[in-house]
Order: sequence, then C-alpha cells, then structure tokens
Amino acid sequence: MAFWKPGTVAPGISVDREAEKETNENLVTFVNYDTNLSIQQQRKGLPIFKSRDQILYLVEQYQTTIIVGQTGCGKSTQLPQYLHEAGWTVGGRIVACTQPRRVAAVTVADRVASEMNVKLGNEVGYSIRFEECYDPNLTSIKYMTDGMLFRETFLDPLLTQYSVIMIDEAHERSLYTDLLLGILKKIQKRRPELRLIISSATLDAEAFYEFYNTNTTNDSTKDNVSIISLEGRMFPVDIHYLEEPCQDYVETAIQTAFDIHVKEPPGDILIFLTGRDEIDKTVGEIFQRATTLPRSAMKIKPLPIYAGLPSEQQLEIFEQTPQNTRKVVVATNIAEASITIGGIVYVIDCGFVKLRAYNPKTGMESLTVVPISKASAQQRAGRAGRVMPGKAYRLYTEDSFYKLRDASIPEIQRSNLAQVVLHLKALGIDNVLRFDFMTPPPAELMIRALELLYSLKALDDYGRLTMPLGMQLAEFPVDPMLGKILLDSYKYQCAEEMLTIAAMISVQNVFVTPSSPSAEFEEEKRKFAVEEGDHITSLNVFNAFVTRGKKSARWCHQRYLNFRALSRALSIREQLKKYLVRFDVPIESCGNDTVKIRKCLVSGYFAHAAKMQSDGSFRSVRDNVELHVHPSSILFTRNAPWVIFHEVVSTTKAFMRELTIIDPAWLTELAPHFYEIRKTSLPAH
Repeated sequence: MAFWKPGTVAPGISVDREAEKETNENLVTFVNYDTNLSIQQQRKGLPIFKSRDQILYLVEQYQTTIIVGQTGCGKSTQLPQYLHEAGWTVGGRIVACTQPRRVAAVTVADRVASEMNVKLGNEVGYSIRFEECYDPNLTSIKYMTDGMLFRETFLDPLLTQYSVIMIDEAHERSLYTDLLLGILKKIQKRRPELRLIISSATLDAEAFYEFYNTNTTNDSTKDNVSIISLEGRMFPVDIHYLEEPCQDYVETAIQTAFDIHVKEPPGDILIFLTGRDEIDKTVGEIFQRATTLPRSAMKIKPLPIYAGLPSEQQLEIFEQTPQNTRKVVVATNIAEASITIGGIVYVIDCGFVKLRAYNPKTGMESLTVVPISKASAQQRAGRAGRVMPGKAYRLYTEDSFYKLRDASIPEIQRSNLAQVVLHLKALGIDNVLRFDFMTPPPAELMIRALELLYSLKALDDYGRLTMPLGMQLAEFPVDPMLGKILLDSYKYQCAEEMLTIAAMISVQNVFVTPSSPSAEFEEEKRKFAVEEGDHITSLNVFNAFVTRGKKSARWCHQRYLNFRALSRALSIREQLKKYLVRFDVPIESCGNDTVKIRKCLVSGYFAHAAKMQSDGSFRSVRDNVELHVHPSSILFTRNAPWVIFHEVVSTTKAFMRELTIIDPAWLTELAPHFYEIRKTSLPAH
C-alpha cells in the first residue's frame, strides 16, 4: 500500500493546489497542552490570540462578523471569553455560542469553565435537549445546540437577553443552523444592537456575506457585515494520498494504522469510518492483531467513538494515553468538528460519511453512505495538527479528492421538514414557503411536511396552526409524531406508558450488545420481550429497572442493560411529564391493556405502517416501499402481519427499527384523512 505526498509540507487542504505548497510562516510555535504551562500561557499560544483586538473591533462596528479560522486556532473556546472580557456580558447580558452537536456543547463549555476557573453551570453553562446546566442569574457565557437556541425564540422572539450570538461550525449547515440563520436575520432588523458571529474552519464566507449584507448601494463603507480570516494554524499537517484506489477501505485503514504504529514516532491515531458496524469491526481487528506484536514493541489501544456509544465508553477517548502505548480512536464524523481528542498526531480518512437523508417520494428517512466533501476532508486532516506536527492519510487518490463536492449538502435540503414547518408557524411565520432560507429546501419536502402535519391535525384546512394541539406539538422537544402520541394518550388512559415509551425511544441502545452475542445475552433479552413488539418490550425494561432493579447499575450490568441510557430515560421522562402537566393532560395508566397502548402509538405513527409479504419482507402502506425488520428487533424472527415502526435505517437493505404489531383497521379508524390524501387502498379486514 503506497501513499503519495504532493509537494513538500501541506499544513492544510484547499481546492486550490497552490495552497498545498504553503510554507510554515503562519504556523505558531509548539504548544503542548500536557505540560505545566498555565492556562493563560496556553491561551496566548493559540493562533486566534494575535487577532483578539481586531475581532473585538469588528464585532463593535458591524452587525455580523464572519470568521474563517483554521481548525484548532481557538475559535470555539476563546471568542466567547474575549467578548466576556470586553464587557459584552455586563448588566446580565449573555454571550451565546451554538454547536451542531450535543457532545460539543458540553465538552467546550467544560473546557471554558476550566480556563476561567469557575464551576460549570455558574458563569459558564450549557443547554442541550433534555439537559440544562446554567444559572439564569449568573451565566454569562452559554453554550448550546442550535436547536435549543431556536426553541428559545418561542418564549422570547427577539432573544433580548443575548448581546452576541456566535454560530459555530456553520459549515456543517445542520437543520437548525439554517433556521437560526434566517431567524437571526429577521431579529437583527428589530434589534440593530444584536451582534452575530458566524465561524468555521471551512466556511463559504462570500455566501454568508451576501445573505446578511443589507447594503444595497455601491458604497462598501455602508456594509453591515465584515469578514476576517485568522492567519496561522497550530501545527503543519502532511497530506498523503493512495497511489491507486483501494478495494476495502476498512482493511486498508487497519493496515495503515499498523504501518504508522510500527514506523512512525509516538502519537495517537484517529481513524474516520462511517458507522458502528465498521467501527466495532475495526476495533476488534486492531485489538486481535495487536497480540501478534513483539513484547518489546509499543502497545496499541483501540477505542471506538460514535453517537450511540454509552457515555462511560465515550469518555474513555479523552483519558490520558498510558505510557508506552499508542491510542487508536476509531470514529464517525462526530470527531470531525464536534469534539477534540487530545494527543492525535495521525489521521486516517476513509473518504466516506453516513448521512441521514429523507426521500419525499417514498416518505422514508434513511442513513446512506456517501463521499465526504472537500470541507469535511479539510476538517478531518486538521485533527492531526493540534498538539504537534501531524500527518493525514487519505484512503483515496488525489484526483478523487479534487472531484469531491466543495461542501456537504445542507441538512435542510435532505430532511423531513415537519418539525421545521411546525416551529416556523408557531413563531407566526404562516407562509413558510416565503421564509428567507439561505438555501431554500425543495418544494416537495415542504409539501410532504404540510401533508403530515395536516394529518396529525396540527394544521387546519387553511394551513394555520390549530389550537391548542398545533402549538403544543411545536412546544414539545420531540418530533411531531412522538408528540402526538403523548398528547393523545388521555384518550386511551395511557399517559404513564406513553411517557416511558417516548423516553426510551429518545435514548435508544438500551441493550448492551456484546461483540459476539452469547446465549446468556439472548436469554436475558428474552425475559423482557413480548409478542406485541419493541415498544412494549422497552416499557417492560424501564419498569423492571425502576421497580425490581431499584435503578441499580449492578442490576443493569447483570442483564446486559445500559445503565446510563436508562438513567437518562428516567430524566427525559420527568421532563416530558412536566409538559403534559402544563398542557393539562391527565397522567393515567392503562395497566396491562396493550391494545390501548398500541392504538395510541398508531394515532401518531399511522404514516409508518407496513404489511408483511409472502416472502417475509414488508411493504409500506404509504408508498409501497420494500422494508425489512432490523435484526435487533424483537419481531425479527416472529410473524407480524401488520406493524408500525419508528424509523428506517438503510444499509444493505431498508431496515425498520422499533416495531409494534397493529390491527390494520386502526389505520383507517385513527387517520382517515391521511389515507384519503395518499389515495392508499387498505385491504378489507
């Protein structure tokens, strides 16, 4: 396996080939975060420090400041602190910094609290879905997911408590990032004093500039937007490409990791793959092959990181690497920009990513493996240059790199927009098609969303939000279908059960599946299983955890259950219960009446119905799409004529997850409008 290194030193990656011939003039001196340097010395060593005064001046003078800075220059941690030091938080005002992912909001807030020598939750706090750690009276710097900031506009449409809002990692163009960009543009018209910072390492600055600049004259001095590019990056990164395309990037990644381990100086390795299956396989293979290394050789420690991994296992990647050991972190794109793992010197990039995409023709959301963009490749390579000069090994050719998209398709152009439409209408924006999106979504996605919301009775015949149901669905921090089963639970006297099911769906991965499933694991799982399906099985798991297990970690471990996930479900359930109490929904239990539970599930998930075929596969009732039961489902080996499902995951096939057996008569009984709209003829029963 041969890699080719173009030019000499390539500190970063650019579409322009000349950029790969950069010298080291803009690189700062070595800063080792593992040494005894004081916090202030470390802060001053970051590339952003020399631009501090210039940034503060631009924020003072312009409504919107666009900051383009290399990965690792200190944007996420330092900018809010500079604003705090400059007085933007005086008088109870708050500087907000949004992140596309939960894990980033928490870890960055923790780092900033450490740098400021304050307790997390006081002067520095965070807010993510189902978890808040801040003090409304004390917090000056608040990290949050972009979705949480958007939800705050329901209570305070002008976001009056914030003096500066920073949209970080804007290049990822997540669903709520795009919504926030449009909403903040409207807010700035009413609040000229509000300052907006948009930052990223790989930002299309000109597009953001055009979107926010309201100056219609030819006089550039009247622009209300400025752009600053931060010179310098932490350390140079050498880029290496394959000479020829590889057949199996997973196997090539493993071989490359061992080549680095044997031939290169100390330093941890970060491998980018697409999903859990590839990551678990790679970690297992590295662990197994490491046993063949000579005893005198440096040890190798493989660790996985992906969104569904239990929290305690996720935290292992941040621990100090043991002496005479090389850590190999195998990650999804969660490690691309959301989290920073100390000690990474070598990056192996497979060139692919698994993205969630919604197909309006089939009405299905699926996870699909696609090539990454140039922007993502740059972010991944940048992970290698944070603690010392590094190397990035791309498992594709240089020509393949230049054929990649410049940036990923914005999430708003490939997502189910039901929740987006609901939220915009809750803010009083009735004509959602005319909303000022930076990148407008396809009309077909909007039509599908409006259709579903009308079927859920969240919209009336004129497309307006219904009262109180539509507004209540918008306020719920869950998707509209899940919110509907909670609000409808009073009709079936099963609110207690629906709260539990909704909380369990929100955490997923309740069972800790061993790498090689044993008979003991299957037996423990079978103890909770019921013939009706996964939803009621998860209800049994939760009830057993609370009653028989007494919320014990030891009890969970003995039964292959994820203690952290169940504890989180407990917390989520309590928060959802507060919403039902506020909406005056009676909290009742239907006991063991599973018919009531299943009918309530159908009242929200009627659009996710499927019928079994003679060959054992399923066909969706909505669009006649072929589907299959996911192997993790209780119904995988059982006969289930009609089911509803929570979501579809597309790998080798389209797999349904979280299934429940239903009576098909319930579909026309509970959702006649929907099946009339879809012109779907259900068989006679």
